[in-house]
Amino acid sequence: MRLLFLGDVVGRSGRKAVLEALPRLKRRYKLDFVVVNAENAAGGFGITEAIMEELIDAGADAVTLGNHAFDQKDALVFIERQPRLIRPLNFPKGTPGRGAGMFQANNGAQVLVINALGRVFMSEMDCPFRALDNELTACKLGHDADAVIVDFHAEATSEKQSMAFFLDGRATLVVGTHTHAPTADHRILPNGTAFMSDVGMCGDYHSVLGMNAGEPVNRFLTRIPRERFEPAPGPATVCGVAIETDDKTGRAIHVGALRLGGVLSPAEPQFWTNGE
Repeated sequence: MRLLFLGDVVGRSGRKAVLEALPRLKRRYKLDFVVVNAENAAGGFGITEAIMEELIDAGADAVTLGNHAFDQKDALVFIERQPRLIRPLNFPKGTPGRGAGMFQANNGAQVLVINALGRVFMSEMDCPFRALDNELTACKLGHDADAVIVDFHAEATSEKQSMAFFLDGRATLVVGTHTHAPTADHRILPNGTAFMSDVGMCGDYHSVLGMNAGEPVNRFLTRIPRERFEPAPGPATVCGVAIETDDKTGRAIHVGALRLGGVLSPAEPQFWTNGE
C-alpha cells in the first residue's frame, strides 16, 4: 500500500499549493491513502468547513488537526458532521469530534488515523502515550487495521522520538507535526514503523513558520505585539512523507521525503517514480 502524509497547511498560499499538487501526486504515485494536517489552513489559525471539503475533494482521505483545532469556533460544530476530520485524541473528555478514525483506502485496505498532542512546551493535556497505547491495544496493526498512521503534533523532538519508539511495530507511520520545519531523519525503526520528527509545513518558507517575518521579529526584539500574525503569501513548498507498506503486516518497507515547489530543495520518493 502507498501512503502519503502532507504537513501543516498554512494559509492561502499553502492551501493553493496543496489543492494544485494533490490530484497530480495521487495519479503520479498511484497513492492508496492520503492524510493532510490542516490545523493552520484558515488564515494560519484553524480550519473552516469549506477548506475541509476542498481538501477532501482534492484527494485527502483524512484531515488531522492540532493545538489550533478550534481557533475557528465554527469547528466546534461542524467537526461532528465531518467524520474525516480528526482532532487530537488526548483532548479533555467531552471535546467535540473524534481523535481517531478508521477509513477505507483506494485498494480496499482499512487505515486507522490517529492525531495526538504532545505535552512538552505545549498546553497540558491527557497523556498522549497512554491515550495512544489504549487506542492501539483496541485496534491492532495487521489484525484490526491494515495500516496505522499517527500524527503526533508536538514541539519537542525528544517527545516525538520517544513516541516513535514506544509505538514501533504497532503503527505503520509516526510523523511529527507542529514545528513547521522538515527534518532529515525519516527512517524505518527496527520493528517496522516509519518515523519522521517533523514533516514540515505546506506554506511559504520565506517566512517565520509560515507567517510574515516582520511581526515575529518585532516580538523577539520588543516583547510588544504590534499586529496580528499573517500568513506569508509567497509560493509555497509542499512538504510530506511517503511510505510503502508490506500488505501482510502493515509495516513500512520504504519511506521518503517529499518537497515540491517554493524555496526548499526538492525531494521526491524515488522508489515510486514512474518516469513521468
